[in-house]
Amino acid sequence: MLRVVLAQPRGFCAGVERAIEIVERALKKYGPPIYVRHEIVHNRHVVEDLRTRGAVFVDELDEIPPGAITVFSAHGVAKRVEEAAAERGLPVIDATCPLVAKVHNEGRRYAGQEREIVLVGHAGHAEVEGTIGQVPAKVHLVQTVEDVARLQVTDPEKLAYITQTTLSVDDTKGIIAALTQRFPSIVGPNVRDICYATQNRQQAVRDLAGQVDVILVVGSRNSSNSNRLREIGQELGRPSYLIDDADALQPEWFDGARTVGLTAGASAPETLVQGVLNGLRRFGEIEITTQDGVAEDVRFRFPAQLTDA
Repeated sequence: MLRVVLAQPRGFCAGVERAIEIVERALKKYGPPIYVRHEIVHNRHVVEDLRTRGAVFVDELDEIPPGAITVFSAHGVAKRVEEAAAERGLPVIDATCPLVAKVHNEGRRYAGQEREIVLVGHAGHAEVEGTIGQVPAKVHLVQTVEDVARLQVTDPEKLAYITQTTLSVDDTKGIIAALTQRFPSIVGPNVRDICYATQNRQQAVRDLAGQVDVILVVGSRNSSNSNRLREIGQELGRPSYLIDDADALQPEWFDGARTVGLTAGASAPETLVQGVLNGLRRFGEIEITTQDGVAEDVRFRFPAQLTDA
């Protein structure tokens, strides 16, 4: 019998739940089609489900017809995107995660102090591009400690850092330590401002690694936080696999394994986790337990346009 330990917490965070429900409420209130700039969250199954219900996902605003209801994704957008939508008169509903919006506000506050900004994050990620485009200052992107050593700044005394929300305290502490060592005057947000969901899910995987033989992470390839969960399991010496759904399961992964840890990235729905449990039953009998972990009760307000939907 294979013992399966479910991570706690796992799956949807409050920002993702809110973003998905924003699209659902908009479809209910205004009717399809609703246009969404970029994937609302980084999960193929979620995007496809909303697409079948009338959401249209576009890369750029010029793909949206005049006057059509427009939703900005949970990752946030650059100021130029907001301005372009306003110029075209598009009615916008902003699904930016409030924790991402908080990072934008911090960046603007530091810019108001005439500081250059160091952004700790992944190049090309939608959230990073949105944050850079929200801060009216020079922004230096760093991804590694080595990037810190190569930084060229105008005034080391006028420097601040902010971080991508899908990085945890553990992900950023080495880079922040390197920044502080090289630029002792640098300022930054309190570690409490790190996304609670990222930190909790990563800690759950660290706890899982001590009690299982194999770790499965349900999430999409383009999901930053899901990839990081798999990496953590691997770093802790456990074979770890990132899977879209049950179809990706390979029986040889479980040869000689007695316990499997199962978690999901912050943009992966619980239905996919349950599907993976059913998929594991194809290989034999399973026993399911749930890890002790943090119970999350965070909820975010909806945009004013949708409070009645």
